[in-house]
Amino acid sequence: MAQFELTMPKMGESVAEATIIKWTKNEGDSIKIDETVLEIATDKVDSEIPSPFEGTLIKKLFNENDVVQVGAVIAIISSDANASVAETPKTAAPKQQSTTPATSAPLAVVSNEVVDFSNSDKFYSPLVKSIAKEEGISLSELDSIKGTGQEGRVTKADILAYLPNRNKNVATPVADEVKVANTTKSSIGVPDNTVLVQRPAVSVGAGDEIIEMDRMRKIIADNMVMSKHVSPHVTSFVEADVTNLVQWRDRVKKDFEKREGEKITFTPLFIECVAKAIKDFPMINVSVDQTGTKIIKRKNINVGMAAALPSGNLIVPVIKNADQKNLVGITKSVNDLATRARANKLTPDEIQGGTFTLTNVGGFGNIMGTPIILQPQVAILAVGSIKKKPAVIETPQGDVIAIRHFMFLSLSYDHRVVDGSLGGSFLRKVADYMENWDITRIS
Repeated sequence: MAQFELTMPKMGESVAEATIIKWTKNEGDSIKIDETVLEIATDKVDSEIPSPFEGTLIKKLFNENDVVQVGAVIAIISSDANASVAETPKTAAPKQQSTTPATSAPLAVVSNEVVDFSNSDKFYSPLVKSIAKEEGISLSELDSIKGTGQEGRVTKADILAYLPNRNKNVATPVADEVKVANTTKSSIGVPDNTVLVQRPAVSVGAGDEIIEMDRMRKIIADNMVMSKHVSPHVTSFVEADVTNLVQWRDRVKKDFEKREGEKITFTPLFIECVAKAIKDFPMINVSVDQTGTKIIKRKNINVGMAAALPSGNLIVPVIKNADQKNLVGITKSVNDLATRARANKLTPDEIQGGTFTLTNVGGFGNIMGTPIILQPQVAILAVGSIKKKPAVIETPQGDVIAIRHFMFLSLSYDHRVVDGSLGGSFLRKVADYMENWDITRIS
């Protein structure tokens, strides 16, 4: 009887750990190759872990909500279909090493309670949860710690600074205040001061339903509020005549699918136009460092595309080096990422590294939108629905009225580094590439 170790896979350069959110197989269950064994979550994406082996799950080494390091063994699978769970003695899950510094200060009595973080309306990173569990910090105590992170989030530094003074100065919870970090003055990314933002009181009436935000929605909410505080948003609009682009796609889409085995939507066409415009205006492809005083000009053009999930949440997979791909390559990348996003199959690397984002609000029947910038980018483009309209067309024989296809484009940009001239010129250039699409192009 052979036994195989199922390990926590590497999910990206910046991802060192993940939280087990659900076991889909129990000990004693049979498993087929590539069948999902458990679901995990990082700060960036939720994923399913399939089994590379066929056999029987005889041992789970971690429980749900445990934080597991990349590379750690999480389960034992036996190739013997008749394997018994009892063949392998049950051992406790490996205990994580404490990350707290040695101190002679008296600590509070360690609590043995199992902390259920789902009962908190605050988001805590897996590392903060791990430290809290290790030190026996209850959920109410953790909620009382005033954080210096984005939107008052408790960081590793906050909880480590809190531990030595646990018995001396227990912080009192402030239920209706949020700390907003001002990161524009610190040379090392640590806020120099904070601003307290008062949350409005919310009443609950008879018959109202209270719905707990899921993990991804909490992350999205935190990121959106943070972005509005970090970047002064300005939005510019332009209307583009995309008749050539529409007619070209209508003409080639059947042959394209037959030849390439891929359906061609408008999204790859938009991304190609965006990538070309970024090369013309590279200062739109930048980030502002944590000090707020330096501009990082990006070498690569990595275009993120906002994708709606069946749950109603939003995720942004990234087309890496979009300017170096031809239209066929962009189309294959778009279709692959969109399909795996809906199936919750994206890896953390595939939603990182974006330098510019495109969101298609037209997919919901909207003609325009004012999207929020995805930090640390400085601009995001929204494309609206394509509508037929009568328009005046200039011809050598005089003006005529014709039916044309129009679409609104809206660009939200960070006014710290992108002024109206750059933002407006870039937006106009994207529209120009769409309007001047070569109708005779093969693909």
